[in-house]
Amino acid sequence: MGKIFYIMGKSAAGKDKIYSCLAAEERLGLQKLILYTTRPIREKEKDGREYFFTNEEKLKEFRESGRLIESRAYHTVHGIWTYFTADDEQVDLEKADYLGIGTLESFVKMRKYYGTDKVIPIYIQVENGERLTRALEREKSQKNPKYAEMCRRFLADEEDFSEEKIFNAGIEKRFENIDLDVCVEEIVKYIKSVQ
Repeated sequence: MGKIFYIMGKSAAGKDKIYSCLAAEERLGLQKLILYTTRPIREKEKDGREYFFTNEEKLKEFRESGRLIESRAYHTVHGIWTYFTADDEQVDLEKADYLGIGTLESFVKMRKYYGTDKVIPIYIQVENGERLTRALEREKSQKNPKYAEMCRRFLADEEDFSEEKIFNAGIEKRFENIDLDVCVEEIVKYIKSVQ
């Protein structure tokens, strides 16, 4: 039976880079679980690679058909952005292992939907000062930086990823992303040990 290895952590912890590295890691053979979002696409992102960039109408379709697994709406300075996971026939745990990425809240809902033994947490952490530096550098590189949104996300993460919530979600193992290559290799070894 397959598993879904689910990456999560606070903003600017390096989740997207780690996701890309793990998805490309031939030793693991993981299939990508692509989430949906109604937020605008960022520079260098591609529809269907990082997310399926969609709209409220598609979200409504999944909800009304009973295929919405989880969703989270964020009231940003640019409007409401929704991220969601849908049962869109991407996942067949009889045939493969998958790699997903999301929030602590989405991880809990994924476990409820697929089963605790099928959704394995990969929690990434980085010291707050370093995270803030990384977030600022990422925004500076955008054509239209959204600094207010960056700050909102940074502060919201302190509540969304509180130690109590991490504990209640059953996350015991954490991966420190100080050096990307070292962190990825530790995760590869961990995934291979539970595949």
